[in-house]
Amino acid sequence: MRELRGKDIEAPPHGRTDVRILQSIRRIIRAVELHSRKLSLEHQITAPQLVSLIEVVENGPMKASELAKRVFLSSSTVVGILDRLEEKQLVSRKRDEVDRRVVHVTATDIGRDLVKIAPSPLQDRFFTALQRLPDLEQVAIALSLERVVELMEAQDLQAAPILESGPID
Repeated sequence: MRELRGKDIEAPPHGRTDVRILQSIRRIIRAVELHSRKLSLEHQITAPQLVSLIEVVENGPMKASELAKRVFLSSSTVVGILDRLEEKQLVSRKRDEVDRRVVHVTATDIGRDLVKIAPSPLQDRFFTALQRLPDLEQVAIALSLERVVELMEAQDLQAAPILESGPID
């Protein structure tokens, strides 16, 4: 038996770690979905919209295709997100004069102001708890999650705009 952060841990019976991992992933997906709904109801912006807007504000104007890569979403999903952000006057889009297929995205003043006051796209409790952790532990969590993505061979997959959830069967 070993101890991790004050909790005794035992190696689970053979083959049960996979179930624990799957259940944890499903719980994370569910929490993300619920938070995105709450964000939408309270602030009229979804988590994918907010993440996309933050990316444009923090990194300056960029091609829509580059934004899609940065937020790990398909180009078609990003087009829908940009449609809604543009409707809300949070971003503007302009076609490239040389290559009309290329669309450049720029944050508006309203979009930049929103990012300054917007809540975290992460669940509030999680964000607060994460901020209280030492930097090294925050990095360890990020690295562990990135490793899970690698193990699932999902690093090149694009995420769904709102992750699907449901009961764990």
